[in-house]
Amino acid sequence: REDGSPPPVDLAHEKRVGDFVRGLIRAGRVTAAHDCSDGGLAVALAEMAMASGIGATVTLPPGAAPLPALFGEDQGRYVLTASQAAVAALRAEAEKAGVSMISLGLTGGPDLTLGSLISMSVAKLREAHENWFPAFLAGTS
Repeated sequence: REDGSPPPVDLAHEKRVGDFVRGLIRAGRVTAAHDCSDGGLAVALAEMAMASGIGATVTLPPGAAPLPALFGEDQGRYVLTASQAAVAALRAEAEKAGVSMISLGLTGGPDLTLGSLISMSVAKLREAHENWFPAFLAGTS
């Protein structure tokens, strides 16, 4: 599908966001980080949940259209996890750095829940992810 030119890239903003996220990672201030460039937020969350075995409950920002919010591959979008105690300080630092930051939800539990749209067991998600290709090759999918 073609809808015209891709959105413009603000390289100065990209650098600012990248530097900010990289600094948090290097300082050990976040417990996990993933970019949203390949599949969007939903794919990043699913990959993080499968890698860690930890679920999450995420709420989309008010008024956000689900498809662009969950699958948009916009530049400079990252998912970071941190302790709840660290969030206020991270938000203040992000604002000072000129980087927008929103809290999407909490990690924990056996399921990945994306608002009221879907909730799936992380174990089932991992099983589907790891087993589809062998099943496809065997002709059983």
